[in-house]
Parts: sequence; C-alpha cells; structure tokens
Amino acid sequence: MESGILYVCGTPIGNLEDVSIRLLKTLRRVDLIACEDTRNTIKLLNRYKIKKPLLSYHQYSGNEREDYLLEELLNGKMIALVSDAGMPGISDPGPELVKKAIAAGIKIEVIPGPSAFTAALAISGLDSSSFIFYGFLPRQSKLRRKLLQELQTENRTVIFYEAPHRLLTSLADMQEILGKDQPLTIGRELTKKYQEMQHGTVAELLAHYQTRAPRGEMCLLLPGRQIEPPTATIEQIAEETRQLIRQGLDKKEALKMKAHEYGIKKSLLYKYFLDYPK
Repeated sequence: MESGILYVCGTPIGNLEDVSIRLLKTLRRVDLIACEDTRNTIKLLNRYKIKKPLLSYHQYSGNEREDYLLEELLNGKMIALVSDAGMPGISDPGPELVKKAIAAGIKIEVIPGPSAFTAALAISGLDSSSFIFYGFLPRQSKLRRKLLQELQTENRTVIFYEAPHRLLTSLADMQEILGKDQPLTIGRELTKKYQEMQHGTVAELLAHYQTRAPRGEMCLLLPGRQIEPPTATIEQIAEETRQLIRQGLDKKEALKMKAHEYGIKKSLLYKYFLDYPK
C-alpha cells in the first residue's frame, strides 16, 4: 500500500480572510486534520463550511498520538497538520511528527501561510536583511536574563514572542540588562481589528503596559547594535593582524579577532591578505 501525505499547513494568525485558496483545497481534500486545539480550528473550518474529522495534537500529546498519526499516514491517509495560528513547527507543535514522517519515508508537502514574526518584522521599520528569531523568551528569569546578556552585542535584529502575563517581567529584565534607553518595538493583535505596533524605549513601553494591561501574544523586536565604522584603515588592521600572527596566534583566529574588533567582514580582511601578502 502506498503511504499517504502529511500536509504541513500555515493558517491565519488572526484575520481568517488571510487563508489561501490552496489551504482551503487541502483541508477539503484530507482525511483528517491534526490540530493544536480543536476549538480554534473549528472556527476556521466553520467559516469556510469545511467538515472534516479533527484530532487534537499539541506539545503535550506525546509519542502515542504521533505514532497513531504516523500509522494512519502509512496506511495511505492524507493528514493536514495545523496549529492555532501560523506555521506548525515555528514555536508551535509539529517538529517531532515531521521528523518521524521523514524517517518513515512519508511524503510531506507544505502549504505556506502567515507567520507572526515575519509580519511584525515587515512593518517594524527595522533592518530585515539580517535577523534572528528566538521564539518565546525563556520562562525562567535566570535563563531569560542570561539570554539578554548574550544579546548585548548582537548586531542583527532580534525577534521574540512573549505571553501577556510575562511581558512586564520580561520588559523589567530588558530595562536592567539592556538599559532603559534600549529601542524596542512591540506588535500585538497582528492582522486583527485592533492591531497595534508600539515603538519606543524599553522604559517607555514598560510604563505603557503598566497602565494598560497587555492582551494577546506579543512580538518583541530589538534593533541590532549599531557597528561603528572602522577607526583604522584596512592596511593598519592588516598590520595589527600580522603582529598577532607573529606573536603565535593562529592566522584564522587573528583574522576573526581583528574583523570583530573593527566591525568589518572577515572575508574582506582575508582578501586583503591574499592581494597584498608580506
């Protein structure tokens, strides 16, 4: 018997009109829909008059539920995997089932859809040429503060998700570690009627949400650290690098160290070494 197909489906993050035609066709075609919360998925199905069997599959479902879905796929069933909002596997359930399906040789297709962090980035006004997405901030204060400390020198745009009941404590940690003047953008209720993007400093946004109870999941965006232009010419930087090498430092490490110190690309410094050897 030929195995079925697992469809990994992106669903609207708030506005149900963001659904794609391909997603609707897929949901009507499959034999079963594995969803994070049946109460949320049924709203989408009812909106488009789709009737299909639903099976709850979330982060606490465990191996038994995954093995059942895998068996159904091996028996030729077509299954759609959806989360409450956005793409399964992106800070949502799904990766373990996908891994098992790959190992079993089951065909997997993706039905692309909205994602909150890319939507927020697109309208944030921040640099989108290079960014890093961390998902939800750690729940434990100790781990959260450790991560924030590591990000003090990050030069890419940094994106987090945060739950409303943890927002104030996370902002307080940011204020202490990154500073009260640290720029920050917070997006909430994206694509919905009351969508908002708040821009300001950490201190300003902390004060804002202390007087207005945060609601809905938040998307937090930190601009990357601005790298100051080099204070030395490429020739001077190269000579400093040669001095480190003469002192016994590995050439690769010396190039990396000086490139980081002056905020230039290591490849640029390496090319200069090749073009102008001494």
